Amino acid sequence: MNAATVFAAVFVALYIAHSVGDHWVQTSAQSNAKGKPGWTGRLADTRHILTLTLTKGIVLSAVVWALDIPVTTLGIVAGLGVDAASHWWADRRSTLARLAKALGKEEFYGLGTGAHPMHPVTADGKPAATIGTGAYALDQSFHHLFLGVAALLIATL
Repeated sequence: MNAATVFAAVFVALYIAHSVGDHWVQTSAQSNAKGKPGWTGRLADTRHILTLTLTKGIVLSAVVWALDIPVTTLGIVAGLGVDAASHWWADRRSTLARLAKALGKEEFYGLGTGAHPMHPVTADGKPAATIGTGAYALDQSFHHLFLGVAALLIATL
């Protein structure tokens, strides 16, 4: 099995596990607290990353075993480690917001919220519910970037 095939299979496994871990496994308490300042936020984020990384490890192990994919312990530790660290950083929220601002994406970051200049409103002029936000889209695309980095490390180390 060549590295490109390993990369593709590993990326798919990590992508699936990311979606499950970020949306089904993460608790509401973790989600609500992980962006708070201080140790409250740091610990909530750490608990989220532990369960998320465990989910990724389980799914990745099943795929590696079922498809007999040649990976190394070093590759898995490096890939999941880089992914976990980057995810923890982004999920502190203020960090990703600062990155978005530095890259000129501040307006998009606020999309779908009352902070956006073109936020949707109801007939009464109150903020309308949306199906997503710019912050969520930037958060997920940041995570996807590092899923790719993790898959590359796992496939090549």
